[in-house]
Amino acid sequence: MLDVTTLPLPRLTEVGPRDGFQNETAVVPTEAKVEFIDALSGSGVREISAGAFGAQLLGPQLADSTEVFENIRRKEGVQYLALVLDEAGLDAALEAEVDKVEVLCSPSEAYSQKVLDAPIAQTLERLRPIVNRAWKERLPSRAGVAAAFQCPYQGTGVKPEAVVAVVDRLRAMGVAEFSLCDTVGSASPQEVRALLDLLLKRVGPEQVFLHFHDTYGMALANALAAWTEYGVAGFDASCGGVGGCPYAPGVGGNVATEDLAFAFLASGAPMSVDFQKLRLAGKALVPHLGHSLPSHLSKIEFR
Repeated sequence: MLDVTTLPLPRLTEVGPRDGFQNETAVVPTEAKVEFIDALSGSGVREISAGAFGAQLLGPQLADSTEVFENIRRKEGVQYLALVLDEAGLDAALEAEVDKVEVLCSPSEAYSQKVLDAPIAQTLERLRPIVNRAWKERLPSRAGVAAAFQCPYQGTGVKPEAVVAVVDRLRAMGVAEFSLCDTVGSASPQEVRALLDLLLKRVGPEQVFLHFHDTYGMALANALAAWTEYGVAGFDASCGGVGGCPYAPGVGGNVATEDLAFAFLASGAPMSVDFQKLRLAGKALVPHLGHSLPSHLSKIEFR
């Protein structure tokens, strides 16, 4: 295990406004989304996934992303990224002046065909013009690699070699960051180690983000293993623990931003987030969601 004092500071990408909302039954009003993102902007997080653009997969929860980007109060030092699903979506993202784009793929053939409507090879080729154009516009890009551990459709674990093969293709296109998604929320620290043992021979730990769902309560253990043992410091998280996956019924929400930040703080990392502001941002969502938040810190007064 690495000495904690030598580890890079954890970097949290707040995904509640996009990945968190997409699995909610109640449609969150645009005004509430804007207030949520503005509250997050003042909480100390440095990157927020604020919406999505494109024809595919966009239900009513994300249909107002243009309006959201038009109305948020951008804070200096905070990056606002968006998921981009096609070239028309990139046009809209550029018009919205996003700071970074995220594209989506999967190393699971079953997931790729079921959710993305194309085999892996074809899905990756669809991403090429998006990434190329983003690069020409000097817009950073990251890739969400869905079902990087378990697939809800093929019923078996996804081999680390398959993940690395997809990442290699994305790197060749010019993608610089990779968000590896535990879509099912069942990954264990052993599975995280198996993937990082192989992947970090090809990319630096600073290029890797891990995106854990907390279906089986393993997200914090997985994140701490990746950080303390491998120096991976990038993590996606969702304020309040909202989320899930509409393409994997029964999956738990994203690991909560405040819970993950507290786990790092308790492990010796000086975290810059304001826990009370995160707590209040999540609490303001409850009337719109129609249910309580699953995060641990949302249920207590943090001191």
